[in-house]
Amino acid sequence: MNTSSTFLRPLTRRRALQAPMAALAAGTLPAAWAQGTTPASAPAPLQIVGPWEISGLAPASSGYVFTRMQVTETLLDAADDGQPRPALARLWRRSADGLVWHFELRPGARFHDGTPVTAAAVVRSLQAAQVAPALLSQAPIESISAPDVGTVLIRLQRPHTALPGLLAHSSTMVLAPASYGTDGKVRSIIGSGPYRIALLVPPQQVETVAFDDYDGPRPAIAAVRYLAASRAETRALMAESGQADLAYGLDPASLRRLRRHAQNPALARRTAVRIASVTLPRTVIVKLNAGLPALRDVRVRQALSLAIDRAGIALALMGDEALAATQLLPPTLGAWHNPHLPPLQHDPEAATRLLRAAGWQRHSDGLRDAQGQPLHLVIRTFVDRPELPVIATALQEQWRLAGMAVKVSIGNSGDVPRGHRDGSLQLALAARNYANVPDPTGTLAGDFAAQGGDWGAMGWHSDTVVQALHELTRTQTTPERTRALRQTITHTLQTELPVIPVAWYRQHVAVAPRLAGVTLDPLERSYRLTGMDWNNP
Repeated sequence: MNTSSTFLRPLTRRRALQAPMAALAAGTLPAAWAQGTTPASAPAPLQIVGPWEISGLAPASSGYVFTRMQVTETLLDAADDGQPRPALARLWRRSADGLVWHFELRPGARFHDGTPVTAAAVVRSLQAAQVAPALLSQAPIESISAPDVGTVLIRLQRPHTALPGLLAHSSTMVLAPASYGTDGKVRSIIGSGPYRIALLVPPQQVETVAFDDYDGPRPAIAAVRYLAASRAETRALMAESGQADLAYGLDPASLRRLRRHAQNPALARRTAVRIASVTLPRTVIVKLNAGLPALRDVRVRQALSLAIDRAGIALALMGDEALAATQLLPPTLGAWHNPHLPPLQHDPEAATRLLRAAGWQRHSDGLRDAQGQPLHLVIRTFVDRPELPVIATALQEQWRLAGMAVKVSIGNSGDVPRGHRDGSLQLALAARNYANVPDPTGTLAGDFAAQGGDWGAMGWHSDTVVQALHELTRTQTTPERTRALRQTITHTLQTELPVIPVAWYRQHVAVAPRLAGVTLDPLERSYRLTGMDWNNP
């Protein structure tokens, strides 16, 4: 087993609790984080801690931070089931041929610098979002224009049914003209949401206050702070000690401890932290380089899958056996979850038979092919999602029992797309969000395109899948045809296994007792701060 030393040496409770204060003493964090900047008569700002760093101001890299904090808005929003709903655009319509889309803006919307949200300002942001890696680059857009001050017009080269989902993605967030420098790059975040930025300290911290001129209800929570903390145990202990009101990205061990404390009256009186949970359209997957000789044979990929004890991993490491993935897309994505698929199974004997049929024989040092070459693989993963290194270690052992030698390499999340692009990746463990765009069609089209995708297929493609996704994104199909195309895609992915599903995903958040009205967004688009309030003392 190969794991990083930081993973093997977790923080002690005292060190974890001291970490934010040590950062403060070192000047890493402003004093406002620890002491607050609001009057003594007002509640201290709501404090959020999570694993996600602010990697820059470009919407394509960190836009999700600002949409989650409700600082910026997109042209369209999305309901929990992914259906489009109004945001900056209060109304929209498309032409009968699907090529022209009209969006009517909210007339009272204003940017945080006091300027009105005009169609010209929206057009500028959307034009910037047409450049990869921003996801609007995937749409076949001919032009984006502003026929008048309150209307945005998008003309397409061909129909693209996924356009509303792309317009709800954080990389298309709308910024004031003053946000851009003379070089066209984003220099400041001036949005139109119910909160405006008061302090921004990348990569760790952002502070916001309620925007007085927002054209909607004023939030009950007047000020919010977000801190990026990389260690899951630190985040949990900050919630337990009262240093955070919302702690995202809890590791399994901390989650179990917090639940035990909540069930113990003596401990509950001292910590009083409760857990909020929501099932996400996210799946823990093994990404494979199917272009490698050892993984090109589908029987080897199927054997890797059959050797995985998903129920054991889900129960022991994620705390819920129901999260064991029977297919790629979870029941949360009801329109895409295929009830007709035979579920993925744990069957080591079947795995052995497939490996033998593929030409791999057991030796004292593991599997070897007919030419005597050993099967040695490396699986990359990262700590952004705290359960991933633990799951990778479990997979390593389960594959060892099947005769497959796999080494675990723990690094940064960026190692996976880099390994895809330079061809060095063999295996990777990741938690893939299939509703990154509210309509999963766009994400799947990127992951399983003919050339593959950073978080999807590598060295594998299927004309059947590509053609089905092409039809779904370019034509208006009947509900029956749409259902048939989706089932074709999911059946092919289940059979060919360009990625291997391991577990579905549930977001757990530690919530402080002074906070009320907390609901979690299953699409992870917003912290839903405007729905929260302070509990009465």
